Amino acid sequence: MLRRLLVLLSVAGSLLFFAQCASVEADKNTATSQRAIRLERAEPLLLDSAALTNATASAAGATAEVAKSTSEYRAMVEAADALLASTPGDVQVLLVRAKAKSHLREYDAAIADCNTALRLSPNQAEAFYQRGLNRLKMKQSPAAVTDLTKAIQYNPQYKEAFFGRGVARMQTLNFRAAIPDFTEAIRLDSIYADAYEYRGISYASLNKPAEAKADLEKAVQLNPKAERSLRRYVEK
Repeated sequence: MLRRLLVLLSVAGSLLFFAQCASVEADKNTATSQRAIRLERAEPLLLDSAALTNATASAAGATAEVAKSTSEYRAMVEAADALLASTPGDVQVLLVRAKAKSHLREYDAAIADCNTALRLSPNQAEAFYQRGLNRLKMKQSPAAVTDLTKAIQYNPQYKEAFFGRGVARMQTLNFRAAIPDFTEAIRLDSIYADAYEYRGISYASLNKPAEAKADLEKAVQLNPKAERSLRRYVEK
């Protein structure tokens, strides 16, 4: 069935895009958002929504170098539409379409596809994960935590779901609860740079500078782009 989808994508001029991006969840276009949230300190640090967007991208397994156009995402949706017209119960195709819709900021439509997938396959960890990420992007943090917890329930090795749940908890300023999620993501993947970075930010928000410094320095070793967080939250 997926082979048929690949053929349709090829006709749409998107075969290479699909091969590279079928597992990509990130929405990089929101990185310029100006919204900020306050942290739990007398002299609060600021964690802007661009940082949370980057975390959402990381939770989605995105690669920074992959940035496709709206037309390519639209072609992906159209190809999935064509296949679902004849095979409406294909859960994997529904999830592919949900990912593309999420990139197009059609979050409600993406969630609807996840809902359909879950009606067809109630124990589908990926569907809970995708729905949780869309809810995270919509700042529906409690609902995102619920979905990502379900994803973890059905796939305890789902490091991205642990990371995403930690980010959702950061959105509600629940840094103490976020830290164990990042810790578990690191246990599952010892070189998970983003998990070190956001655990370090959480420690910083709780006024634990030693722990924050250790995590953020490790994050920089794994991903030099994390140096921005190190300077912002530790080397002030």
